Amino acid sequence: MPPPYEAILRVDHEDDRPATRVDPTGGGAENRTPLRLAVAQPLCVPLDVAANARAHAAAVRAARARVVVFPELSLTGYELDAPVVSVDDPRLTPLVEACAGTGALALAGAPVAGDHIAVLAVTGAGVTVAYRKMWLGDAEARRFRPGDAPVVLDVDGWRLGLAVCKDTGVVAHAERTAALGIDVYAAGVVEAARDAAVIDQRAQRIIAAHRVWVAVASFAGATGGGYTETAGRSGVWTPEGEVAGRAGTEPGESVRVSLG
Repeated sequence: MPPPYEAILRVDHEDDRPATRVDPTGGGAENRTPLRLAVAQPLCVPLDVAANARAHAAAVRAARARVVVFPELSLTGYELDAPVVSVDDPRLTPLVEACAGTGALALAGAPVAGDHIAVLAVTGAGVTVAYRKMWLGDAEARRFRPGDAPVVLDVDGWRLGLAVCKDTGVVAHAERTAALGIDVYAAGVVEAARDAAVIDQRAQRIIAAHRVWVAVASFAGATGGGYTETAGRSGVWTPEGEVAGRAGTEPGESVRVSLG
């Protein structure tokens, strides 16, 4: 049984209103246009939300995409003691302005009120908490609380299921998210460089089970939590399991793919 309608969100392109609740039984896929989606791995300054928001804004402008996915905790770094980021934090203004200027939806990572690791949905109209990570790592669980429901964003008729890092390795998460009806499984992750293959393995498992696009924004560069070298290699995979686009290992890289 899918979660209730509150788990289904729409982001409107015409006026970039914040995500709003809609009936998940709605259609429209036959009329949709190709979706330009980017995965980005910007340079992250530990705990410096203002600097990171500016880097996110630059990535959004450079991507020229409708949706830009960022890594887990991308606005603070993987710093498990980072203060929460509120949706009305003025330091996020450059990112809001970049989304307003490009018509983009940015999916950025941050700790939020209630002690959740979250995905923030940023448009030209402002910031909302779109999703709260459901499966936590051991160190994360000492501070954070798990979210309680999967989430799908409806963007111009494309349905994006959201995930954060460990979620992608939990079969039940992909199953519950896919049960809502999705075209894309979009995740922000942090992986050590030695574990880079995990990103591909999980993407292929999700594709084999659900035949959807998979988009993963993977942290690049050093960050907290003992990650002196992260994997980078953000990527997008087709529903057939082919790599449609792949970034390298350096911070500041991104890749854009047209889904159609």
